[in-house]
Amino acid sequence: MTTTVTEEEQPGGLRRLAGRGLSWSLLGTVGTKIASFGVGLILARLLTPADFGGFAVASAVAFFATHISDMGIIAGVVQWRGLKGDPTRDERSQLLQVAPTATSLALLFSVAIYGAVWIGAPALGSLAGGDVDAANLIRLLSLAVLIDGLTAVRAAALMRRFQQDKLTKANFAGFVASAVLSIALALAGAGAYAFAVGQVVGAAVTGLMVMAYAKVTYSIGFDRKIVGALMKFGLPLTASMGVEAVVTNADYIIVGRYLGGVALGYYLLAFNISGWAQGIVGSAIRYVSIAAFSRLAGRGDDSFARGVQKSLKLLILGVIPICVLMAVLAPQLVHVLYGPKWLPAVIVLQFLTVLTGVRLVTSFALDSLAGAGISRSALWVNLGWTVALVPTLIIATQIGGTRGTAIAHGVVSLLVALPLCGIALRRAGVHLWPVIRSAGRPLLAGILAGFAAHFVVTLTGLHPAFDLVAAGAAGAILYVAVAIGPSTLRRWVGRLTQKTADALT
Repeated sequence: MTTTVTEEEQPGGLRRLAGRGLSWSLLGTVGTKIASFGVGLILARLLTPADFGGFAVASAVAFFATHISDMGIIAGVVQWRGLKGDPTRDERSQLLQVAPTATSLALLFSVAIYGAVWIGAPALGSLAGGDVDAANLIRLLSLAVLIDGLTAVRAAALMRRFQQDKLTKANFAGFVASAVLSIALALAGAGAYAFAVGQVVGAAVTGLMVMAYAKVTYSIGFDRKIVGALMKFGLPLTASMGVEAVVTNADYIIVGRYLGGVALGYYLLAFNISGWAQGIVGSAIRYVSIAAFSRLAGRGDDSFARGVQKSLKLLILGVIPICVLMAVLAPQLVHVLYGPKWLPAVIVLQFLTVLTGVRLVTSFALDSLAGAGISRSALWVNLGWTVALVPTLIIATQIGGTRGTAIAHGVVSLLVALPLCGIALRRAGVHLWPVIRSAGRPLLAGILAGFAAHFVVTLTGLHPAFDLVAAGAAGAILYVAVAIGPSTLRRWVGRLTQKTADALT
């Protein structure tokens, strides 16, 4: 009798699967974000800061609703390895076992959450300083909750199989539909509704393609043991994601309430720019990390700890130059891309870059813990972060305006969120001293790169576009030279050259 060995079970199989999945995730998110960036430039010139502010209020509520709508079902299905005492080893059998019950739960939760949002929309819009349009925008944007409920298990099936190529195609198709419709509506004078309608239609297109790609029979069922196992994993994760959504969106509500829609529009633009790295790198990693770390944790050795340490070192190496150069070149970035009318967003962007770096690290850490089945740690980290953040934001916003909001976000993320994540990882058996020790050189390189970029801007004093390119290039080159070092860089180039030659032959 012959035994079929899956690709994952072959030597280095998991690494190849995760690497392939991450490559597709990065390709998809980078491509989509670049295209989204272009659409954002167009919309920023067609719409007003007040339109952006109105959309931000609705977006904050809708983000919270969609963030918790599946009650952890997607992550639960991704890491599903069968019931305790009756483990189902075959990948296909595992999915068939959990899918009907998971589908029923996802549908039930999405309908219940959308109903709650519909009823509470007027009060939520009023809380953020909005009007009747805010309530209608909330109800419209939150339709994505119902779409997520229909597609949750199918999206999870693609993730657990590392079929990120299919997710990438589905997400890109949804983006194209959203972009075309949003621009057309903005030209027609739809204001904030241009964003909302476009996003909902894009989500629907993506959902239809995910359903087609997943090839999982759509059936419902109810197995109490599976419900118990999914909820044991999913409820702490959902609570954590809900609290994370508060961390991400509390500033929108607070700024809108205390400073008004125009200030919120400037703040939203700055926050969106600061989130580019999180949107590209963080989203790509999230598509792969839960499934990959679930496999590593299941091996029973130190593979999980070593995988987290190695990944964090690489992540920090890439995050530092992004944050430093974005902060130094914020005036040129905003002026060139969005025009002088958006320059009040510059000071906010400069302080929010601190949050950018922290969010990338903490999101990765919490995703790795979720992949290992330790979802309660994520809850406590996000809960502690929120308890410290919300009152600080309220006080700082009233004292310092949007600048105070951004400073508060950065300070709390550094002094509260990072230490809490470190404690959670340490309890999971991940020693962080090797990561901290390796971060010294990249930090020094980041400081030098920032000074170099600032020096170039001061020296030239030319058009912001020229300063952006010249200073950015100078800072990036200096960072690579110091952070990586000539010998390591030569070794990496040699490996890349060898792999290219092997591929060509």
